[in-house]
Amino acid sequence: MEPATLTGFDTTIEEPGILVITFDNPEALNASTAPMKRDLVEILTQAQMDDSVRVVLFTGAGPAFWAGDDLSGRKPDRSNAAVPPIFGGHHSPTGTYNGLRVISQTVNTSVRHLDKLTVAAINGFAIQTGLSLALACDFRLAARSAKLGSGTLRFGLLPDEGGHYLLIQHLGLAGAIDFMMRKRIVDAEEAHRLGLVNEVVDDEQLMPEALALARELADGPQMAMRMLKRSIYLAAEQTWAHALEDIAARTAVTDHHPDAREGGLAFRDKRRPQFNAELDR
Repeated sequence: MEPATLTGFDTTIEEPGILVITFDNPEALNASTAPMKRDLVEILTQAQMDDSVRVVLFTGAGPAFWAGDDLSGRKPDRSNAAVPPIFGGHHSPTGTYNGLRVISQTVNTSVRHLDKLTVAAINGFAIQTGLSLALACDFRLAARSAKLGSGTLRFGLLPDEGGHYLLIQHLGLAGAIDFMMRKRIVDAEEAHRLGLVNEVVDDEQLMPEALALARELADGPQMAMRMLKRSIYLAAEQTWAHALEDIAARTAVTDHHPDAREGGLAFRDKRRPQFNAELDR
């Protein structure tokens, strides 16, 4: 997958197969626009289909990870756009509905549907849509200076990109009601206590630690990890019987994959397994 410059973010590749997506409009606290979201869906689609990508890592430039939607009314810069301009928008109830279903909600859906593992390195403000994207990721590391919250009610708006669903999954019903209705914005330590982030690190260690985690994940048995990721997310919403059926079907694939044979041989030989030979080829 070739690095690209797109609307609102840059992409780079780190070995072995880590796609780093950096939101890069720091003057606006990396606030999002419709063109940015559409380009983001496109790059995530490419990442899903590209076997050389193993892990996707999100972070932000400047003082913010992603501080919600751009409410300034400024016309977004399309000079680096991957696709033509978007026509229509929030000018009518139908336009709002279409914009949410086709663009805003599709971003988090694309993240959740990736079978590659995802990491959010939260370097600053992760508010509203930024918080939702972080919660849609599989792992979240936060810098000590980070601030996380759902700021929608401060503007009389709703967490329309799926933030309510994601917060319920992380905080439970009562916790999500409290977090959203009281318009809470918490620091990294409180976010960790609540279970919104996996780990808090010093600011200067955020990217080294996030990349170390991404490399750990990228070195693991990718086929089994991708199958397990899908099974875990499905199991969160399935019955016991459905979860067993799903994991059995996936195990019928992974048990006969070269990585499983390599894992057994490595255990027998008391050495570190060398997974992903097929991907390396």
